[in-house]
Amino acid sequence: MSSRTTGPQAAQADELLSSNGSVQQPLKSDVAQSEEEKENVFLFAPNLIGYFRIVLAIASLYYMPLHPRTCSILYSVSCLLDALDGYAARYFKQSTTYGAVLDMVTDRCTTACLLVFLSSAWPRWAIVFQGLISLDMASHYMHMYATLSMGGSGQSHKNVEATRSWVLYWYYHSKTVLFICCAANEIFFIGLYLLSFSSPMLSPSLLQPVQGSDNPWSAGALELARANKIDSFWPWVITGVSAPIMALKQFINVVQMVKASKWLVEGDVANRRAARQGKKN
Repeated sequence: MSSRTTGPQAAQADELLSSNGSVQQPLKSDVAQSEEEKENVFLFAPNLIGYFRIVLAIASLYYMPLHPRTCSILYSVSCLLDALDGYAARYFKQSTTYGAVLDMVTDRCTTACLLVFLSSAWPRWAIVFQGLISLDMASHYMHMYATLSMGGSGQSHKNVEATRSWVLYWYYHSKTVLFICCAANEIFFIGLYLLSFSSPMLSPSLLQPVQGSDNPWSAGALELARANKIDSFWPWVITGVSAPIMALKQFINVVQMVKASKWLVEGDVANRRAARQGKKN
């Protein structure tokens, strides 16, 4: 005697049976849509790492004026996590446009904040640091915008064809090169930051006696206090070693900005040509 399905199971079986007795399979689009509704991109693992990077960066800014060791550690960990979030995105298959933008914005803002401090530490060289901030932001913004507008909304800014620029292709397609260039760039600026606390050669005013002020919280007294916190040997070493790679990174920024500008102009020319052709037709 064959078994019969009763109750809720029978109702479910009736729903899956069509009028001709065939079983109706759930639509794939409905299944995919239900899975997408369960996903929260904001809580993806690489994005959580990105939020933690922001917290560390803010903490480093808090300690930046008077605590070089603590600031350098927090800032360095935030930068190193930049490599970890990319690995997490690939491992968990959670690469998203939001995550890529979050990562780039975090990098640009943290570097800019450090360069702002260097501008205040060495006002005579402020125009150099301001120029580096402008180049970094302009280069990456134009590259990202050109990629999205010309390559499509789903195109990654790291997918650069060799025919467009072999320098950018080499830079973005080699994880080793990308990591070394980005890490050395940040290390150079961290080295300069540490030198602003320790090198009388670069900041002679740090060792000048404070006249006319016995206040331990005066600007001059604080400068003396921070000047004696660390030795300048290792800051000089890391700054000197990373300087050539930092210069290479700035050259790549220039190439990236120029290539993005040309790509955008190609799109403008094509759009204007299409508009003229449309009017003739």
